[in-house]
Amino acid sequence: MGPPSPLTGDDGEDGDVRAERGPEASTLTAGELTLDLRARRAATGAGTADLTAREFALLELPLRHRDQVLTPQLLSPVRLRPGVRRRDASIRALRKKVGAERIETARGTGFRLCG
Repeated sequence: MGPPSPLTGDDGEDGDVRAERGPEASTLTAGELTLDLRARRAATGAGTADLTAREFALLELPLRHRDQVLTPQLLSPVRLRPGVRRRDASIRALRKKVGAERIETARGTGFRLCG
């Protein structure tokens, strides 16, 4: 059996991320950002944001892997359309919905969740 999937695996080390555990797990939280796994919606201090499937997956990954830079290889399960520009456009759209200050670019490598 291989390592856990970046989208569904639980490596047991969540850092500052709180997740409800067990079969009823339904949210991931980091600071004021909460991702509702059932409603597929993000909540911030400023309100809620409805997310596309791609945006939801892009936000779920850094919430599950808190202090890790998400490289293109880790993003491959998200099924982004090919091309750096399309990936960047998806991340830009996500920043608009949850706040640009929450997503940091690691130049030449990928991105990570802040604060």
